[in-house]
Amino acid sequence: MLPDTRYKNYRILVVDDEQRMAKFIRLNLEHDGFRVAEAFTGTQAMDRLRTSLPDLVLLDVMLPDLDGFEVLKMIRSISPVPVIMVTAKGEEEERIHGLELGADDYVTKPFSPRELVSRVRAVLRRTELTSDSTHGLIEVGDRLKIDFDRHEVWVEGKLINLRPTEYRLLYYLVQNAGWVVSHDQILTNVWGYEYRDQPHYVRLYINYLRQKIEKDPTNPAYILTERGLGYRFVDFRRDNPPETDAAVQQNAKD
Repeated sequence: MLPDTRYKNYRILVVDDEQRMAKFIRLNLEHDGFRVAEAFTGTQAMDRLRTSLPDLVLLDVMLPDLDGFEVLKMIRSISPVPVIMVTAKGEEEERIHGLELGADDYVTKPFSPRELVSRVRAVLRRTELTSDSTHGLIEVGDRLKIDFDRHEVWVEGKLINLRPTEYRLLYYLVQNAGWVVSHDQILTNVWGYEYRDQPHYVRLYINYLRQKIEKDPTNPAYILTERGLGYRFVDFRRDNPPETDAAVQQNAKD
């Protein structure tokens, strides 16, 4: 199998106060063709972010001056750059906390070089906005407009800020509007094949999207839950207005 060279020369910022670990990560990323900058504190990380303009940040949670989550908040206030949290802990609460603050993924120490490169490639891959059959301006009812050419989402005339993974998820759901897509299908197409055993990603990001585009996230009109099966984006190609989950369930009883 030929090596994947699509991301050769992409810039990665490695933030880790353990210099031996930072060197280990740098050498393995450089072996795959990535260009790597290093930072050993949160303050250095913010400086490097502005000067090296990385395509992705590998951010350790434990830093000597600032908590990694605080650094993540600072990054998100100025940049949508993809961030992978690096942690020595594997607790689900910590992983979810990072995702809620805007991290795109996490990797837990100890990890193999192969896993690290795979995660980096997967995040870069899903932040690329592919162009295929879904394009142009799409209007769903009278509240939601999606401009796939400009990568913009509007709700009630207001431009909504979606993180790259949120946009990618919405893109995939709209591509399959009217069809039920399973958790495995979503994970494979939005996150990548290697994420099929991470169903909580889907639930978390579906919730994020609903909070941003639904009038009532607890009773969604666009992203419908098909219990035991997956999710379905309302078929906007029909003339009928979007149905809420409650309406769908009522119709099924009638």
